[in-house]
Amino acid sequence: MRLSSLNNFQISRLNLKSAMSSSSGKKLIQIDVTADTVCPWCFVGKKNLDKAIAQSDTKYDFQIKWHPYMLNPTAPKEGVVKKDYYLNRFGPRSIQMEARMTEMFKGLGMDYDTSGLTGNTLDSHRLIYFAGTQGLDKQHKLAEELCLGYFTQGKYIGDRVFLVEAAKKVGVEGAAEFLENPNNGLKEVNEDLKKHSAQISGVPHYVINGKYQLSGGQPPENFLKTFKAAASD
Repeated sequence: MRLSSLNNFQISRLNLKSAMSSSSGKKLIQIDVTADTVCPWCFVGKKNLDKAIAQSDTKYDFQIKWHPYMLNPTAPKEGVVKKDYYLNRFGPRSIQMEARMTEMFKGLGMDYDTSGLTGNTLDSHRLIYFAGTQGLDKQHKLAEELCLGYFTQGKYIGDRVFLVEAAKKVGVEGAAEFLENPNNGLKEVNEDLKKHSAQISGVPHYVINGKYQLSGGQPPENFLKTFKAAASD
């Protein structure tokens, strides 16, 4: 596990002292997650993060905020066949990658589905931002729904119907109206991309209490060690 001080990194609206006590008296663990909704390792990392949180929620209170990352900003909005895209981009390695992800997802109790389309993720990030304005808990739940649909059900991440349905499942109100205007949330997503994505070279990426950072599909035990270190400061 890599633990290092994060230099020149600003966490939006989270300028509280590291590991401060929450209203419940527990230590507050603030987690900033930078991810893309078409990154399978980001979903693996989320599932492991959730496991770590479930194992330690008697010790800490958690505040999780999601930030956008775009693996392919020029991906078409209309979408392309997922299998064809992977083959064109990664060549023969795509077969090995699919096998590895199938194994990883199976270990998490899920089926990895490479059917359907892939494409531009901007609308999904706009929606995640919007969900956050209604509560960070809804934002975290929406990230789960979007990943479940895309990675296990063959849903297209750019499909407006799918996005709205996922938002409704987690209690986000007004998603259809928000997404209708392509400018809604665009400024905020672009600002977040500059502030967070510019600091890193890949996802998923986690910043804990503004000081500790982890990258990649970390196992639960690495998150637990980092929570403990952050709470000890």
